[in-house]
Amino acid sequence: MRSRHGILGRFQQPAQVIVTGFGAAVLIGTALLALPVATESGESAGWLAALFTSTSAVCVTGLVVVDTATHWSVFGEIVIAGLIQVGGLGIMTLATLFTVLVAGRLGLRAKIFAQAETKTLSMADVRHVVRKVVVFSLACEAIAAVILIGRFMLGYGESFGRAVYLGVFHAISAFNNAGFALWPDNLMRFVTDPWICLTIAIAVMVGGLGFPVVFELLRSWRQPRRWSVLTRVTVGVTVVLLVVGTLVFLITEWRNPKTLGALDDSGKLLAAFFTAVMPRTAGFNSIDIAGMYPTSWLATDLLMFIGGGSAGTAGGIKVTTFGMLAFVIWAEMRGEREVNIGHRRLPEAAQRQAVSISLISVALVALSTYVLLALTPHSLDQVLFEVVSAFGTVGLSTGITADATPAGHVLLVLLMFIGRTGPLTLGSALALKDRARLYQLPEERVIVG
Repeated sequence: MRSRHGILGRFQQPAQVIVTGFGAAVLIGTALLALPVATESGESAGWLAALFTSTSAVCVTGLVVVDTATHWSVFGEIVIAGLIQVGGLGIMTLATLFTVLVAGRLGLRAKIFAQAETKTLSMADVRHVVRKVVVFSLACEAIAAVILIGRFMLGYGESFGRAVYLGVFHAISAFNNAGFALWPDNLMRFVTDPWICLTIAIAVMVGGLGFPVVFELLRSWRQPRRWSVLTRVTVGVTVVLLVVGTLVFLITEWRNPKTLGALDDSGKLLAAFFTAVMPRTAGFNSIDIAGMYPTSWLATDLLMFIGGGSAGTAGGIKVTTFGMLAFVIWAEMRGEREVNIGHRRLPEAAQRQAVSISLISVALVALSTYVLLALTPHSLDQVLFEVVSAFGTVGLSTGITADATPAGHVLLVLLMFIGRTGPLTLGSALALKDRARLYQLPEERVIVG
């Protein structure tokens, strides 16, 4: 029997609606970017370039097959910025906001869908949560834009109109962890400019923390003992990764003439910190990624794979997943039956989810690396970097993206889409229904290791 909820009633799970929403946004973006008016030359970019760019924008990745600054027209760049905004906030977050504005109320089904997208821990007042997400996002982008506008005008002599255009575009791209830039060298020309680099880095970090963590920090940042497990793990792992990443890039690239070697000490510190922030899934770069040593590529791979916080604009397996696995290992090494974080016990369901996400992600990255190696003449470290960057929705590249074959580009498109929607979200969207076992089998111990 046809559901009275119309189109929404055809979907049995919120994840199906989320995946369908992102897919629809990608297709709309592809159609717009394929128009001749979207390019500087006035000729159509072709469906593959349009699809790749649209997916990269909606999935807030930043990988490109054509140079954003020179290939796309103002119309095309505005479309890209719009797709980034839609992808960053989330299809269902925007849909819920529009429902509130038009209908003035939310039904139970809409609340469930909004909860799945924003990762709220209860359905109580989801409307209020979604409104806060949108207002907070726009406020952060506005603050970053104002600082960038002022710097472009006062420091680089840009006209007011051009400064506003550059400031707004890069504020949207930074907060949403997209990494699209309007210069052929990305942000390398600003490598020693703290006003540009720190503004973008802070916007990236705030957007990548995740909305639940940000809201809790705003409420009780002076009382860390009252923080939830989510906030403790997210903040703790994020700080550790930023410090370790900065030190690794400083030590490894200090004398590399292609990256940090030509900078003074303060410039090296700023560039290393910026480079450590960007693998949180924002594809900006202030140094030449292709010129980095392979050891730095490997460190970047690890940071990109981990990604940022849950329910934010970042990708990867998430710092919460990585942190939970670390606590699981620690508890196992100590012979403890339960996994405790602070004064709270970690549910077994959360542990299984963390393990599942990690193993699925590892398998996907390994398989995609194998396939892309067969499709391109590039080395393993370059291909692995590209695959992890696509899956983690980062956007950093060693410069081989445009050289991939059409089949390689399609593979990267799929990786970006899966990386944004999430392995488990995509899997549940494809499942016809939940399967519940009505009986329990006898237990048998298995030798491990």
